[in-house]
Amino acid sequence: MDSSDAASEQFVLTEPRTAQDWESYFNLRWRVLRQPWDQPRGSERDELDAESFHLLARDAAGTIVGVGRLHLNSATEAQVRYMAVDETCRDRGIGSRILGGLEGRALSQGVAGIVLNAREATLNFYRRHGYVIEGPAETLFGAVRHVRMRKALLDTLITD
Repeated sequence: MDSSDAASEQFVLTEPRTAQDWESYFNLRWRVLRQPWDQPRGSERDELDAESFHLLARDAAGTIVGVGRLHLNSATEAQVRYMAVDETCRDRGIGSRILGGLEGRALSQGVAGIVLNAREATLNFYRRHGYVIEGPAETLFGAVRHVRMRKALLDTLITD
């Protein structure tokens, strides 16, 4: 076990369950993914939240320090969105654990692959986890460029 694995052992993954969990979950999404670009509260949510699978990471004190969401685009494709880790807790394996949990959920649903739109600053993180670049994606807020990435989860070629 390397030091990042040891550090990540201090964090517990779970789904949001209580009203306080949801409030803290969305607050972290807003603080990390929207506030730095002066986006209003509420911009961290969308119409797919209600039908999506959400994970959060808590530290030893119970504070939510990482979040991520998975939703189905089709029966064979899922999408990861809103991955965020508190800046004070980065490089400790939290994002890797959340991503692994989301991928596990996708696999349990029989999904063949996952897509995501990664911010340029996170490309190496996703590459380390097996994602490959497909091409450009949107630029948010006129400043945050994204790249479309994909990872195959299941071998979709079945031979007799």
